[in-house]
Amino acid sequence: MSVDIAGNLAAVRSRLEAAAVAAGRAPGTVKLVAVSKTVSADTVLAAYESGQRCFGENRAQELTRKAPELPGNIEWHFIGRLQRNKVRTVVRSAAWIHSVDSPALLRRVDRIAGEEERRPNVLFEVNISGESSKGGAPPEDLPPLAEATYGCGNVDCRGLMTIAPFGADEAELHRVFAALRELRDRLSADFDIPLPELSMGMSGDFPIAVAEGATMVRIGTAIFGARPAMTGGRPSC
Repeated sequence: MSVDIAGNLAAVRSRLEAAAVAAGRAPGTVKLVAVSKTVSADTVLAAYESGQRCFGENRAQELTRKAPELPGNIEWHFIGRLQRNKVRTVVRSAAWIHSVDSPALLRRVDRIAGEEERRPNVLFEVNISGESSKGGAPPEDLPPLAEATYGCGNVDCRGLMTIAPFGADEAELHRVFAALRELRDRLSADFDIPLPELSMGMSGDFPIAVAEGATMVRIGTAIFGARPAMTGGRPSC
């Protein structure tokens, strides 16, 4: 069965704008990252032709395969777990990296970005829920990450990212997303660094994430349809 990409995008944008307005925010203030993992370049192009410009991939090989086949003004977001040996590959293609979770990884991204003459935006991935199946640093490990930004000259550290527990009820979702926002606020104040971005919320929970302050939502299923679940704590978006 074919998927109505244009219709799905319009529906998601409408819901996203409604969620922003309900939260007392202006429409258009939350960035939609269309998660295009496992879909073809032609399908990504269909979304592009419907006005979408930001796309998210969670595998380095897939990102580097698709990016050259698609328009050069796409803003690519790497949202998967970042392996040290894939940093250079990702830095060459991605404008945003959502999944830095240690000072060592941050320093490696910074060094390679300098070598490649790139300047990616970086988010710190936080495992707010404490689930062992999920990646990301525990909240107590964030201060050393924030402190490591002082020595980085080739990346822009822009905020935090999290993945909520699969199947969580509304109260738990509010708790997780609010906890990420509060952690961001503390880090920003304690280390005197601007961290304006909160990447949180997927197809099943993004209105709650917006209510709790999300500035980016990562939507895949609601745009491209259901796809096989990924391993490594990365559920379908």
